[in-house]
Amino acid sequence: MARLVLKFGGTSVADIARIRNVARHVKREVDAGHQVAVVVSAMSGKTNELVAWCREASPMHDAREYDAVVASGEQVTAGLLAITLQNMGVNARSWQGWQIPLRTDGAHGAARIAEIDGSELVRRFGEGQVAVIAGFQGIAPDNRISTLGRGGSDTSAVAVAAALKADRCDIYTDVDGVYTTDPRIEPKARRMSRISFEEMLEMASLGAKVLQVRSVELAMVHKVRTFVRSSFEDPDAPGMGDLLNPPGTLICDEEEIVEQQLVTGIAYARDEAQISLRRVADRPGIAAAIFAPLAEAGVNVDMIVQNISESGSSTDMTFTVPVADLAKANAVIEKAKADMRYDAVQSEQGLAKVSVIGIGMRSHTGVAATAFTALASRGINIRAITTSEIKISILIDGEYTELAVRALHAAYGLDRAGAV
Repeated sequence: MARLVLKFGGTSVADIARIRNVARHVKREVDAGHQVAVVVSAMSGKTNELVAWCREASPMHDAREYDAVVASGEQVTAGLLAITLQNMGVNARSWQGWQIPLRTDGAHGAARIAEIDGSELVRRFGEGQVAVIAGFQGIAPDNRISTLGRGGSDTSAVAVAAALKADRCDIYTDVDGVYTTDPRIEPKARRMSRISFEEMLEMASLGAKVLQVRSVELAMVHKVRTFVRSSFEDPDAPGMGDLLNPPGTLICDEEEIVEQQLVTGIAYARDEAQISLRRVADRPGIAAAIFAPLAEAGVNVDMIVQNISESGSSTDMTFTVPVADLAKANAVIEKAKADMRYDAVQSEQGLAKVSVIGIGMRSHTGVAATAFTALASRGINIRAITTSEIKISILIDGEYTELAVRALHAAYGLDRAGAV
């Protein structure tokens, strides 16, 4: 017998027929004798609808009331799944975040989990009950419903798994695992059987949409073994109930991966913007004068390149931000011009960031050279480069995104059989 947490996303519970299919997945694990908690998202499209209603009611709405509205989507799903399971003969009960309780900080709309008391859920496990939990929500210090931000149901599931000391957390979604890159761009992309927490964290933060970044961070900190699986596969197909190696991709500690690939995957993010400050006074503290105001405004700065002039008295500072933050960044820069001390500012949209990721980079040389050669052979110009121990990110013109992804995927042999 094992203790499992199963999480189902919005597309998996989009209507009653799909909720019945989810119930079959849950019943399979219950019939195998496992203790099961289920975390559910709102039905596909419902959260967007609820958010739109809040904005229509008042563009400057109270964040606490916003949480009260948008949290209702998950509550509906949890109740419907509990009803469906009961109709199938499974002892199930729905739980809202405050009933567990799942306690958060007071940042309504983007709360972070502070603690989870799983004792009552464990007691119910002893009675053979399945807990169906509304994801994405908890209770803030003001005793009001709080929500965790978009994609927060993944975070809820991993946090619940950690609190319950679950043997595994299964994230069911509309894909059957984590791929070496986006299969829509590269048909030769291959599903990985295993990927380390660090690699998955990089892939999620650099553009892969399979898991929410915070959920991967939690899984890594608490060492929660996490499987990414498809909810659309037949729940009763051979191997679906395999406790140790179900179909999908296991996200786990690096020590569990016997053969470490040089490169694990290629991620990409479109809609990057580049800002260049020309002839900035080259003096101590200038970087802080530029980037501190941007940080205070909530602008996410990524790649940073600094070029010193021949005279050494001034410098050009170039960095990237998401296109969505460009207007805000330009406003901050204009307002702080006296402190930043630049002559001119230039900005450009329509760029993309392509990243090469792999824990094998730690012990191998020539990884970057391979990437640069592959891009050069396709005539793709590199605008900026950043690196870390297990990734290389390259800024290019957005129109070359798909070509760059395919070129890098082939350059590292990820399209070959047995590569992952």
